[in-house]
Amino acid sequence: MSVSQNEFKEMLKKKGLKITNQRLRVLEVLGENRDKHMTAEDIYELVKEDYPEIGLATIYRTVQLLLEMQLVDRINLDDGCVRYEIGENTYGDAKGKHRHHHLICKDCGKVFSFKDDLLEELENHIEDETGFHVLNHELKFFGQCEQCRKKQNQNGKHVEV
Repeated sequence: MSVSQNEFKEMLKKKGLKITNQRLRVLEVLGENRDKHMTAEDIYELVKEDYPEIGLATIYRTVQLLLEMQLVDRINLDDGCVRYEIGENTYGDAKGKHRHHHLICKDCGKVFSFKDDLLEELENHIEDETGFHVLNHELKFFGQCEQCRKKQNQNGKHVEV
């Protein structure tokens, strides 16, 4: 889903943030690359195309501010990089829960988002049993993507992951 610049301006206004071209562009870049799980450096390279004078430190400060305002989410995919994506709250998820999980191919390293959140029953069970109220969760599945499985099958090999 792509969000217009006017929608981003409205989001920033609602959060009480000053509207700057750099902030708008960072949000746009994340919105345009929803399933890419971008590093600050990835964001910087794309923003720099429109604002060559921008520095990487500005990207980090902007991303931090957007994190605090819950417009972007931070993701750790166990690859040594901190990655960011447009926040689920940005699209009106009133509950504020992370509503997708990540599928990580151990062969090629591709990361896919899995949109269904099937853990509500488990969260309710946890709360009923322990009194612990789950606010959010992060789930990563490691395995082999369809392309890597096909490639492996063509080579006649079968390897357990």
